[in-house]
Amino acid sequence: MGRIIHFGLGNFARAHLLDFTADAGGWDVVAVSLRSPKVRDGLAVQGFSYTLNVQGQEIKRIEILKDVLVASEGFQPILDAMATADIISATVTEKGYHLNTDGKLDFQDPTILSDLAGNSIQTLIGFIAHSLANRTSPVTILSCDNRVENGTKLQKAVADFATAADLKINWENASFPNSMVDRITPATTDAIRAISDDPMAVPTEAFREWVIEDNFSGPCPEWPEVQFVRDVKPHELRKLRMLNGAHSLLAYAGLVQGYTYVHEAIADPTLRSQVQQLMIDAGATLPMAVRDQVPGYAKALLTRFENVALAHRLDQIAMDGSQKVPYRFLETLRASSSPTLIKAVWSWIIFCRTQTAQGLPLNDPKAKEIVIAVNSEYPVIALLELLDAADLAYLIQG
Repeated sequence: MGRIIHFGLGNFARAHLLDFTADAGGWDVVAVSLRSPKVRDGLAVQGFSYTLNVQGQEIKRIEILKDVLVASEGFQPILDAMATADIISATVTEKGYHLNTDGKLDFQDPTILSDLAGNSIQTLIGFIAHSLANRTSPVTILSCDNRVENGTKLQKAVADFATAADLKINWENASFPNSMVDRITPATTDAIRAISDDPMAVPTEAFREWVIEDNFSGPCPEWPEVQFVRDVKPHELRKLRMLNGAHSLLAYAGLVQGYTYVHEAIADPTLRSQVQQLMIDAGATLPMAVRDQVPGYAKALLTRFENVALAHRLDQIAMDGSQKVPYRFLETLRASSSPTLIKAVWSWIIFCRTQTAQGLPLNDPKAKEIVIAVNSEYPVIALLELLDAADLAYLIQG
């Protein structure tokens, strides 16, 4: 039997990687929480099994999770588990990679500095670097987060950390395939818990997609439906620029207008029109390899957004905007100069202004810097500078 060590046990991991792996059979998963023991404690009560509630219709029991290790309780058990894993995977969100605006490891990040100082390891980057430095057998490091070239970026961050920490890694033992993941997975509600008769239940949609670069060191589960390809980037861009971009536009503009859920925001005629145009404009920037998929993909996305059963909260999508906006809006805008993408960037700016003016917290790793920028003499430029996008000020400000 193969084993995966997975960092980040949020709802998405339990609805995507663990679901696919359960369907494959012959593998199990040990998860790692870098922060709170809350999910571990809830799952431990029920033997680490949980219910996946698919579209509010199919109740599926997932029973391949064997344990959850918590970094704050000690790093050595995690390194011990990693030493014999066939695959080390991660869903730690964009901020969990600790990259600066240039896409390189941020050596000003306090948790990275703490790891480098020899304290108890806190970060995904630190764990992977230390594990690989002691690794003698092949292992695949599989990023499942929303970043273009996520595997490549993760490998570079680990290499930067290893150099700074004077760790010697045999890179021939490790591969870092790029991947694209897609499955809308909202936060769990009391209604889902009641329907599923499971306090740890996870809601998700029926749709799921996983595209992975065919670059594994060692064994790989026989995941059903997974596409193994030579180049993932066209698929990454399709998802990031169309689905994630549209989601973020709905979140920022929708929250300002008083909506709570995606299905409410997409029912607004103005927002729906903007989302449709964003998808058209984003689609025109995609590589030719996926350009013919744009009309069908856009139509399918609208149907997914309209799904009332998901009750996908806009504030869940809006969090960590400083990490998401560069990938979801700015790269597309640089490729297209689209008026709709300009409106999308403005939706984030207005959202930041509104939250700050109302004294509401921003769920963002740069929340303090955003508040300072909003209250500065030139707030738009200051906010764009936070995103390393001052070059776009002439477009955003007209």
